[in-house]
Amino acid sequence: MIDDFQNTLIETFLEEASELLADLEAALLELETAPEDHELIGRVFRAMHTIKGNAAMFGFEKVEAFTHDIETTFDLVREGKVGITKELVDLTLAARDIILSMLSGSSSDDAPENEMADILSGFRDLSSVCLSKHSSLSQISAQPRENDILASSGFEKMSPETNNLKTCRIRFRPHPEILATGTNPVALINELRELGECTVVTNMESLPDLTDIDPEACYIQWDIILTTDKDLDAVRDVFIFVEGRCDLSIEIIDDERLFESDSDYKKLGEILVDRGDINSEELETVLLDHKKVGQGLVESGLVNTGTVESALVEQEVVRDARKKRHLEQAVASIRVSSEKLDGLMNLVGELVTVQARLTRTAGEIEHPELRSIAEEVEQLTWSLRDDTFSIRMVPIGTMFNRIKRIVRELSSEMGKEINLVMEGSETELDKTVIEKLVDPLMHLIRNSMDHGIELPDERESADKDRAGELKLAASQEGPEVVIRIIDDGRGIDRESVREKALQKGLLDDKADITSAELYQLIFTPGFSTAKEVTSVSGRGVGLDVVKRSIEDLRGSVSLESVPGMGTVFTIRLPLTLAIIDGLQVIVGDEKYIVPLSMVEECVDLTQQDIARSGGRNYTSVRDEIVPYVIMRDWFSINGRIPEIQHVVIVNADGKRVGLVVDKVIGEHQTVIKSLGKVYQGVEGVSGATILGDGAVSLILDVSQVVQKVEEHETALAKGT
Repeated sequence: MIDDFQNTLIETFLEEASELLADLEAALLELETAPEDHELIGRVFRAMHTIKGNAAMFGFEKVEAFTHDIETTFDLVREGKVGITKELVDLTLAARDIILSMLSGSSSDDAPENEMADILSGFRDLSSVCLSKHSSLSQISAQPRENDILASSGFEKMSPETNNLKTCRIRFRPHPEILATGTNPVALINELRELGECTVVTNMESLPDLTDIDPEACYIQWDIILTTDKDLDAVRDVFIFVEGRCDLSIEIIDDERLFESDSDYKKLGEILVDRGDINSEELETVLLDHKKVGQGLVESGLVNTGTVESALVEQEVVRDARKKRHLEQAVASIRVSSEKLDGLMNLVGELVTVQARLTRTAGEIEHPELRSIAEEVEQLTWSLRDDTFSIRMVPIGTMFNRIKRIVRELSSEMGKEINLVMEGSETELDKTVIEKLVDPLMHLIRNSMDHGIELPDERESADKDRAGELKLAASQEGPEVVIRIIDDGRGIDRESVREKALQKGLLDDKADITSAELYQLIFTPGFSTAKEVTSVSGRGVGLDVVKRSIEDLRGSVSLESVPGMGTVFTIRLPLTLAIIDGLQVIVGDEKYIVPLSMVEECVDLTQQDIARSGGRNYTSVRDEIVPYVIMRDWFSINGRIPEIQHVVIVNADGKRVGLVVDKVIGEHQTVIKSLGKVYQGVEGVSGATILGDGAVSLILDVSQVVQKVEEHETALAKGT
């Protein structure tokens, strides 16, 4: 029993360490562009410090010893004794990789000793200038600090950078003669703003009539609510030179270390009593009048409107801070395994199927109460479905952070200067989709860096900036997430692509196709226009795999390019792989599902329309010729063909294509089920679903259907 508990703790430590190392990598890459950012330096130090302390507690002694020296160096960085350089970032990133391998391996003894020694030696060399002025690294490391002792016990002492947030009430009442001494009260308030989030309420009730005003006197008073991570002494220091020329009180009214029973705060009357503006007896007298507390106090002359206003501001600020803190604590305290989430998703999928069956049955029976219950169950099911989806959704920025490292290392290896710009990091996508998207996205990034962006001298000769720009942008467009990889490099030479396509027999020399259609040939197996093979690309292996991987996620990838200006890869993906909205159709005696995100419209197809086309599979839709695929032919279904068929017009890889079906039933929320091994090789089918009546319906893989038909027609045109 104890062993099971210990194993659970170790698993939790490894998960948390993995998250800390990911955050460490992101902070280091940001730190390289903002070396003076103390918050980023603090993030790096805290990550190392926490990993070191927890590693010692769970028996990873080698990790603890290795991390300790690195933590010591970054402690010097925090003190301003060692500067952030590219070499320091390189060493720390390498150390991060070593720690990750030590934690993920079967034993920390497998760590590469020589590489560890080289990294530690590099840290000592970087610190040598500082240490010659202060003390040696060995002396510093040999003396355990209070923080280290606490960390080894599983606790961590608050450092100045990690002070808890606290909210202070500051009542600043300058004496009238304060201006005569050359003091500007507004400058003091501005200095407070630099310490944190500051809300200022001005009280001008002491302002005399115009005839009695002394222009050299100060009649204004201030109530200030300050939320800061600084200690109380730092707040008092702002007023250190005016303490004798003002009435000043500074009190802590909220502290994140204190556990509140709820996120509420004191009532208005309690705040005024606490501040000394009124006493308890006066408050009780006003409450007996059954008026609003603020109104009653002002009408009775006990306080002025400015005093009430400042108390209301204090109440609002503290309540907001507590609500935010409670939300953060609730979110941070939940850790659920992906297996449990997958199980929940499967149950929700089954519930959606049963709900569809209930709705169908209620519609057939026509029982008012049963129909009402079915509608309520449908609403609850949709809400549960949406909430379950949101649990699995994670910001796509978690994947973007990994790309920063790749771009940094490859640009150095290639001798190129590349600025990485990332937009839409907050866009959310299903965790499963993100995990499967990493490899194809990495390949497209490498392709843009190798084939797209030129060397600095080449860019300069083309009147471009020496540093190329690589943009990674994500956004949600309807039911899809769109990711674009944009570079401002040399672009793709249309003629080179055409020549290569002719050589490989992918194109007829008389064919007249658009640039978009031509560029799609780049995604065919073995296609490459690279003149030489590099360590990154050029072997003709990859883009076809990229396309296949993305299509396995029910997504699509397309390419646009302008020679000399750059290239854009566009990836479109569904938000989730578990449930989709589909269009239910009938072909023969079977029902099929077409993904609704690909459907543009549905039109009728009569026998007269077929006769007018002269036997060719084309129809006219508002004066536009649209080719179509007869699904009866695709599935080899015989039987009587209806007088009026329907054409479901879809957008497949940027092309409008029709699917001819017998009948369109309507929209259907589809729970996707994987096909068994027997059916995995069936072309044109991506999965299956269970309908409300318990029947199984196949989900069409529209892109594959269109692709196979095009390949067949191309082969016929060549006479093969």
